Amino acid sequence: MVDLAVDIGGLRLANPVMPASGTFADGLARVIDFNRLGAFVTKTVTRELRAGNPTPRVAETAGGMLNSIGIPSKGVDYFISQTLPFYRRFTPPLIASISAPTADGFASLAAEIGVAGVAAIEANISCPNLEQDGRAFAMTPQATAGVVARLRAATKLPLWVKLTPNTGDIADVARAAEANGADAVIVANTILAMAIDVETFRPRLGSITGGLSGPAVKPIILRQVYQCARAVKIGIVGCGGIANGNDAVEYLLAGARAVQVGTATFVHPTAMIRVVDELDDFCKRRGFARVSALTGALMSAGADETDVEWRQEAGE
Repeated sequence: MVDLAVDIGGLRLANPVMPASGTFADGLARVIDFNRLGAFVTKTVTRELRAGNPTPRVAETAGGMLNSIGIPSKGVDYFISQTLPFYRRFTPPLIASISAPTADGFASLAAEIGVAGVAAIEANISCPNLEQDGRAFAMTPQATAGVVARLRAATKLPLWVKLTPNTGDIADVARAAEANGADAVIVANTILAMAIDVETFRPRLGSITGGLSGPAVKPIILRQVYQCARAVKIGIVGCGGIANGNDAVEYLLAGARAVQVGTATFVHPTAMIRVVDELDDFCKRRGFARVSALTGALMSAGADETDVEWRQEAGE
């Protein structure tokens, strides 16, 4: 029997599979057994009521989907009074995703949302920072350090920080998150992109640009997970294009301890359960007693024996 349990970011999960924020809601309980998930990650909560971006908000692409939802939210009071009680009936820990336009806003929201039933906070710092001309906090190590430090001072709950792939050096950003108190990082959110309708000459999203997710982004995010795993000691959650067990295994081998499934759930609502089952099958087939043994087990493709012999003869 394979032990699927993993330790990450101050939590022990029954398995490493959870939803990506914004792709999961209570209605899925009619389709899958929620108790089979490693954790819950809620739709991102903001303090204020938010209507979200103009329609259309979603556009299909050849390798995934574009979205520009705009984080519609019913606010923190609704989350505490309505959303949280629903999830308390299940066993997986609940991770509350939060967003705010300023570092102080993040801190106050983290303090307010840290009530009984919330196991950890996922700070979505890949959202616009009004104090930095609208650039995402996670685009620079400096802004990341500032917001994470404020968050860490505001809550004693495990603090997970969601990074953006739209940055020059994501490993430096991950280091800044770790140095200022993050317990784990999620790598990563969607990649900025756009699409145009050639019949109407109009953008296919109401806000013109949006975030690309799905299979097309997996090689990019996988590379970023690998880079972050070499840069930090805290846990990494891989998120980007995961649709089956092999996708999850790739992320674990690259250094992730857990994974989040997003776009695949829109295509197949049972995708997360499929990933759990296929991870179990993979470990059985390859003789792994624990899924945690896969984390960071990537074998680098080094020089072949002939090349090694040549270098030794040359005195290198």
